[in-house]
Amino acid sequence: MKRRAPQADTSVTLGLLAAWALHDTEELVTVPRWVRTRVPELRKRYPQVPEGVWRQLEAVDGREFATAVAAMAVVVGVAAVDGYRTGGRSAVYQTALNGFGLHGVVHLAQAAAARGYTPGSVTSPLVVIPFTLWARGRLRRAGVLRPARPRDVVQALGFAGVAAVGTHALARRVLSSR
Repeated sequence: MKRRAPQADTSVTLGLLAAWALHDTEELVTVPRWVRTRVPELRKRYPQVPEGVWRQLEAVDGREFATAVAAMAVVVGVAAVDGYRTGGRSAVYQTALNGFGLHGVVHLAQAAAARGYTPGSVTSPLVVIPFTLWARGRLRRAGVLRPARPRDVVQALGFAGVAAVGTHALARRVLSSR
């Protein structure tokens, strides 16, 4: 009888997409108003931030943001399905999971820098970080979690950053072609 390789269950792998959807729903609902109301105040508080950063932030309208979120759903969905397909072993899935958790930490740092609410800062400590820690624990118990190395942190942050920039660039292109 062939022995079955250890694997993580569906809640760990496809749960990434569900946790991401909860988190990004918060962002979808709050980003447009937050940008309109808080960016002018933050621009005055942090004059050392390059003007181009503020202009980029203000240029993101509700349609672009929603389109970028839809594109990110595809990225996260592909990673979650790859995790499901491989029983949690997929490097893409584990990198996306780590990037998701680190993304939550970035949201908390943004809220601290803004000295108040920023989009995503409510679900980060309630959903993003706890789900990531729980899922990593389940992967570890299943014997499929890759050892964490410093370069994995860089890779996970890079994955999250490239996905965010790429989905926004795609959204701009899609909306400008209409």
